Amino acid sequence: MAQHREHVVTKGIRDVNRRLFGGYAQLLKIPHTARFTVGSVIACMPFPMVGMTMTIMTQQYYGNYSLAGALTAVQAIAGAAVGPLFGTLVDRYGQRQVSVPIIAVWMVAATAFVSCVLAHVQPWILFCIVPFLAAVPPWGAMSRARWTNLLKHDRVGVNRALSLCGVFDEAMWVIGNPLASTLAVISGVLTFSFTGACVLIGALMFLTELTTEPASQTQLARAEGLTRREFRAREDAKARLLRAQTEERDARAQAKSEGLGAAEVDAAGKAAYEKSMSGKKDSIWGPGLIAVCVTWFGLGAFQSAAGISIVSFATESNMKQYTGFVFACFSISSLLGALVYGAKNWTIPLWKRFYVCLAVLNLGIGSFLFAKQLWVIAVIYLFIGVCQSPTWINGNQLMLHLVPQTRFTEGMAWMGAMNAIGGSAGSAIAGVAIDHAGSHGGFAVVTALALVSLAIALCGFKQIKESTETPVLTEVDSAGAAGDGDETAAQIDDVARIAAEDADAAARG
Repeated sequence: MAQHREHVVTKGIRDVNRRLFGGYAQLLKIPHTARFTVGSVIACMPFPMVGMTMTIMTQQYYGNYSLAGALTAVQAIAGAAVGPLFGTLVDRYGQRQVSVPIIAVWMVAATAFVSCVLAHVQPWILFCIVPFLAAVPPWGAMSRARWTNLLKHDRVGVNRALSLCGVFDEAMWVIGNPLASTLAVISGVLTFSFTGACVLIGALMFLTELTTEPASQTQLARAEGLTRREFRAREDAKARLLRAQTEERDARAQAKSEGLGAAEVDAAGKAAYEKSMSGKKDSIWGPGLIAVCVTWFGLGAFQSAAGISIVSFATESNMKQYTGFVFACFSISSLLGALVYGAKNWTIPLWKRFYVCLAVLNLGIGSFLFAKQLWVIAVIYLFIGVCQSPTWINGNQLMLHLVPQTRFTEGMAWMGAMNAIGGSAGSAIAGVAIDHAGSHGGFAVVTALALVSLAIALCGFKQIKESTETPVLTEVDSAGAAGDGDETAAQIDDVARIAAEDADAAARG
């Protein structure tokens, strides 16, 4: 009897293990995928390490939270400014060609920053150096671009791969946050040296894996005998045509549901198609992408404000060395959330999952104002962290509906840039509040930003919901090929030709 019970328990554990990790294991068994996925995470170490180290070092040597918040804000703004540019350059010229010089700039900037802080130079010199610490290649976006390129005809595989990236990202934060707080208290030089070593090792793992690197726009255009502008126009035309066909189909279905006749149904479909095609949009920007980016701005604002407020709260409690472990509780919980979230094939609409996870994060972090002990914040982080990674995964999946494959890195970079801008605003505002009212003032700012952020996200409800009801644009190639054959190809050529002519006219003007 006991043996039978043990067998049932063992079988149950194996079944749960297979359900949770089986899909991830299959992805990592694809040749070369483990190398670039792990490499991108190691190379991303500046994200959890640098911000925390800058805050602690600046407070140690200058005793000023406003300065610490302002420096991290400047770095975040610089990252937001160059992030989309880096993403665009990667899509156009290739991952290796763009990443190598960016890494060199970061290494020089990190060395200069540490030297100047140790020398206690004037703050304006630090403000001149800090923007160059934003010179980090978009490793996460480049890794996700490789996955979506490898699995672009496998929706389940793409969703699971994005979840896998989220799992590895959270593992990086789990390790990076406590390590940064511990090393920075010991020595800022040690922290930046460790971070630089991670950048070099991760970059070598990622950039020397050539077989999975997606072709750049330049390479694709050259292979088809086109200029890069002509190629971009054709890809935008594919996406535009797919949207128009979808709107035509939806309009026809709506007309049929209203009991209209065949002629009226055809007219409604034709009107919707012509209205969509008349927009002549070559930009990736649309209502859906704008709504997502504004939401990510708010997300970055209150989470960044929470970070610097927790550092202040821990310092006031003489527990600064435990700051990283509090953040690690959030990351561990988020990692578990990513594992479970990515293991399930969800039938709940994407927009519902997105808003539920977002609300849990906003309201949970907003409750820090009422915490009296550091361990209370850690417990709250443990409970709400399960929604952190799923929120980002949902955002990544939204991006699949909003931008074509050849501009995916650019779209992801814009989303990250808006998050960084929000983070810079949040940390700067919280830093001033902390200097005037202590950590309680910082947490008051956190609560206000969290509530305002949730309200802003709800204002974009219509746009985000509608974006999830459009086709996945990263599958535009297969969609076009599986359409009406020569007629569809001819339509794409016509739209691309018009788009190219408009681009030439704009350039001449």
